[in-house]
Parts: sequence; structure tokens; C-alpha cells
Amino acid sequence: MKGDMLKKELGIFTFGDLLMHFPYRYVDKTQFHKISDISSQSDAVQLRGILRRLDSHGEGRKKRLVGKFRDDTGAIELVWFKGAFWLEKNLVIGKEYIVYGRVNSFRGKTNIPHPEIEEVTAMNTNKVNTFSPVYHSTEKLNTKGLDAKGQRKLLELLFKKIEAHHIQENLPDYLLEKFKFPSRFEAITKIHFPTNQKELDAARNRLKFEELFFLQLRLLQIRRRRKDAIKGFPFPTIGNYFNRFFNEKLPFELTGAQKRVLKEIRKDLGSGIQMNRLLQGDVGSGKTMVGLMSMLIAIDNDFQAAMMAPTEILAQQHYASISEYVEGLDINVGFLSGSVKGKKRKVLLEQLEAGEIHILIGTHALIEDPVIFKNLGLAITDEQHRFGVAQRAKLWKKGKGKPPHILVMTATPIPRTLAMTLYGDLDVSVIDELPPGRKEIETLHKTENHRLRVIGFMKEEIAKGRQIYIVFPLIEESAKLDLQNLEQGYETLLRSFPMPEYQISVVHGRMKHKDKDFEMQRFIKNETQIMVATTVIEVGVNVPNASVMIIENTERFGLSQLHQLRGRVGRGAEQSFCILMSSFKISKEARERIQTMVRTNNGFDIAEADLKLRGPGNIEGTQQSGILNFKIADLARDGRILQTAREVASRILDNDPTFEKAAHQRLKHFIDAQGKNFKAWSLIS
Repeated sequence: MKGDMLKKELGIFTFGDLLMHFPYRYVDKTQFHKISDISSQSDAVQLRGILRRLDSHGEGRKKRLVGKFRDDTGAIELVWFKGAFWLEKNLVIGKEYIVYGRVNSFRGKTNIPHPEIEEVTAMNTNKVNTFSPVYHSTEKLNTKGLDAKGQRKLLELLFKKIEAHHIQENLPDYLLEKFKFPSRFEAITKIHFPTNQKELDAARNRLKFEELFFLQLRLLQIRRRRKDAIKGFPFPTIGNYFNRFFNEKLPFELTGAQKRVLKEIRKDLGSGIQMNRLLQGDVGSGKTMVGLMSMLIAIDNDFQAAMMAPTEILAQQHYASISEYVEGLDINVGFLSGSVKGKKRKVLLEQLEAGEIHILIGTHALIEDPVIFKNLGLAITDEQHRFGVAQRAKLWKKGKGKPPHILVMTATPIPRTLAMTLYGDLDVSVIDELPPGRKEIETLHKTENHRLRVIGFMKEEIAKGRQIYIVFPLIEESAKLDLQNLEQGYETLLRSFPMPEYQISVVHGRMKHKDKDFEMQRFIKNETQIMVATTVIEVGVNVPNASVMIIENTERFGLSQLHQLRGRVGRGAEQSFCILMSSFKISKEARERIQTMVRTNNGFDIAEADLKLRGPGNIEGTQQSGILNFKIADLARDGRILQTAREVASRILDNDPTFEKAAHQRLKHFIDAQGKNFKAWSLIS
């Protein structure tokens, strides 16, 4: 019965699973604290002293017990809300007790709510106390006696039954020696039952390294195998289309970063191996230009190219800008989305299959079955984290005979540790330089009492001929409420910006596509000075004349989203501003997010801060990977261990790619046993 409950609630099916169910924290009972040393900042403490008073307050279920506990340095209150009747009957005033609990501060007074309390005896005075493990549990497990204490008892019983040879070593001896790691048996034993902090740290380091090392070993193996096994269409020619565009059409000088990335892509495309490259670049860094020039190489080699974007707005924007760039080069650019219907769609699909369309740009409509390319050679996915794994896989299968070269682009910078893990089997290019002449966006945090000054500033910018975005949050669960917020915000704005002197566009996700597009176009043509919107404008709107982004209720946005929204301005030559509006009282985490935005415009710095604040499982697009379900490693804190693990894995694969050496037999055995559960990202991108 208990076994079934562990399976259902925690996914523990075997003794091995139970051993790898690590504690998430430890109760430190290795030392006693003095009451005079305790402050409201203290965490859990263990005290020894005399119970001087015990007072009962309230009645029935609302009854609480307050004890005055004293040692030779001072006194502190102990408070119990549950079990008051039993405690009142069993605790004795004047006796010496050992108390353990978390420190709390209430109305300026420090106390310990619900402490553990036991009478001092000869036994507990003399015994050596240890780090006591605390395990994740659930309400159902608690009712069956499988709370943290129950799980600890199970593990104590299990460790009495197992011996060192039951937990086989999986790292080579030379690595254990080099890093001074404990054996695997010792590490797993001490992660559950350490006797001191030093033992716990050694066990943690060993197990974190092991987890990250085997992941990197598998990712690097897959990357090597893909390069050996998956042949790509060779693009040996840099021909007329590319050269004419570069010499006659290129609207601006490429940055050093764009040139470097193009060089990396050209090398891939000419190698005869299928390119599988992730292109990271901050908002406005020029990824689309790199994508277009890569497509021109495909066309020079008699292949077609496709670019898939997550929203119709963004796809339309790519279509408009790329069509304009290649005008006069005799290149046929097609557009396909769900809104292209009837005869127009039929003609487009016929032209595509006949090879008359060189570049097809669109939404996920590109991956539908009726869409057949004559010879797709390069597939580009923009803002790729917004597509599901199955959607990307379908685009890959559009190539005939061989898969097309793949370029996935993202303007959501990925922290280095996350990129090495999530995309460890892909080649990664980074555009880390903005085009010259771009002024850094000035970011300011304002609260409601600054509202009149913000309105005055908006009027000044509009008088200069500039345009303004005002964005309201949109949370799916409360879309109705958010719509009301937006509508109320719009009505309030009308009082400060009356018509006909000012014109305001309103855009939100519940509008019909044609109405949304109409309002967008009015703003793009500068017929309206202010656009009030929900986050539908996070990607896909490019209005160089818009110089101010005002984000309402900033505390309700994530860092990544705030950075994306800020990237909608700063696209022209004028100084741009991002104003973060929030209520005066906000959480500590929200304040940290806002301070990060004010401090830096660098997307990679923001991504690192986001990783630390939210953890990898909540970073946009990472939930579906299945790779981030770590037992013990933490990407926000274990960057150094990850870097070392990847370097060690790379050296081993360089020297012994098939693990034939005697020293690597443990690796071979462990990887073969684990391999069935591993999915490679690049094979489905």
C-alpha cells in the first residue's frame, strides 16, 4: 500500500529510486545556540534551557499555548497553535528542555512557532546529534505516515540492508583521484545521513558533477554522431544572389558579430554535414539579416529556404522586410499563414512545389501536410522556444532525401549554463553586438505618485513627433480582469489625451485578427500617437518612431518578458525610454526584477538574473525539454561544476570516443544502462 503511494506521489518505483530521492534541506542539530545570539534574521535554531511559564490563550480550535523559555543569556517565547491540550498536560514548568525550531518575528518580537521540544535526559545529553535530512512529501503521503520522518525511517532501514558493492561506481578512478571525490556509495550514503557540513559538501559536489558530467557526455556524443551520420546538402557556391545583395542591397554595414556568425554558418553549409545551429542575439541585434543572407546562400545553390515565426504579426513583419531587401534581385518570396485561403493558397502551394518560390515565410501553417517544397535546403525557426517539439520536427521532415540545414533563432537570451545543457548538442552562435548608432534605452522605475509627471513626459515626446506604447499585463487565468484593466486604463488615458488632438490605438488578444491588424497599421503609419496593448506586441512590432514604452503593473511580468517589451523601442536614431510603473508596495522578488531592468540593457545579464530568480524550469521554453529534471544539480548555482564536467567529457571523447580503454569501462556500462531514457534536442529541432 505504501509502495503504491510512493509510486503515485513521488515516482519512486524501486530501491534505486528511493536512494536517488535526495533531501531538499537538512535540520542542523549538531550545535546549541544561545538565546542572546538569536535575531529575527536567524533560521532554525536548537536551544537548551528551562521552561519558566506556560500560558493558555483562547478556547477550542483557536486555543494557543505560549511558553517562556530561558537559558543563562536571555528568554524567548515559544508558541503552539496545534496540540495545545496535549502539550499543556505533558510539559512541566521548571524542567530543562531541548527546543528546536525556526525563528519568527511578529510585531517586533522574536519567537519560535511550533518548536520540537523534548526533556533533557542522560541519553539525549550525551548522544552526538547530526544533520537530519528533510524530504519532499505530499498531503496524501503525510496521512499514510510517509512524511519526511517516515521517509527518513525507510531510508535508514534500506541503508542497513545494502553494502558498498550494491551501489556500483560509475566514474573512472583517475577522476575520483583528481577531484578528491568520495566513492559513489559513500556520496549517496552521506547525502542522506551526513554527520557534518564537510561530509555533506563532498557528497553534494560528487553527485552534482556526476549528474552534469553524464548529461554533457551524452550531448557531446550525440553532436559528434550527428555530424558523422547525418549528411546535409552541400552548398559550395557563394554566388550571384548573395554577392549582388552584399554589394548593392545591404542597407547597413554588418557588425563584427554578424560577420563572425555568417562565417560560422557558411562553413557549416559548405561542409556537407547537416547544419544544426542555434543563433542567439538580443532584441535588435540583426538576426533577421543573418537569416536572410543564409537563405541567399541556399538559393545560390538551387535550393529553397523557409522561415517559420510563431505569430502572424511577426511572420508578416519578416515577409515585408525581406521582400523589401531582395527587391530587384529576381527572388520570389511567398507568405503562408492560416489567413491565406482559397485560390491564393492553392496557387502559392503549386508554385512552391514547382520550385518557383525561393523563400517561403509564414507561421506554423508551413508544416501542414499539403505544403510541399521542391527542394527545401534551409529551414529557419524564429523565436523557436514558442514552437512545440513536434512542430519543429515536422519542418525538419520537409526536406527531400536529406533533412534541410536548420537554423533556430531566439531573441530570448539563454544563460550560458542553460544553453550548454538544453542545447549542448547544438552548435551555438551569438550576436553580442548591437548595430552602430543605436542609443541605449533609458529605463526608469516610477510608482503611482509619479503618474502626472509621466503623463507630462508623454506629451513632451508626442510634441516631438514620437509615439508611445502602453502595455498592460495579460495572465490567461484572468483574461477578463486584464481586459478590464486595459479598458479602464484606456478610459483614464482619454481624460489626459482627449480626441481629436490625440489618437489612441487599442490592441489585445481577444480582438479579431483584421481589427487587430487595422489598429497596428494605424500606429505603424503614425496615424495614432499611443498604442494601448496587452503583451500581443511582445514580439513582432517594429516602429522606429516609437520612443517610449510604458509597462503598467510591472510587478506582474517576468524579466524575460520585460526585456522583450523594452526591445520594441530603441529601433530608431532617437533616444528611447522604458518606464516601469508599479504600485509602491511590491514583493522583494519583483523589486529585484525591476532593479535588474533599470541597471542593464544586456539581455544575457538579464537572462542570468532570471535564472537565479526563477530557476531553469520556469525559463520560457525550457519546460518541455525533459533534460532539466535534475536530482541535485542547480544550473543557477553550479555553472563552474557544469563547465568542468563539459570540459572533462569533451577530453574523454577526444581521446576515447567509444570508451574502449580499460579506465572507461564503467562509463560505457553506465551510459548503456541509462541511454534508453535520454532524448536529444537537436534530433527533434
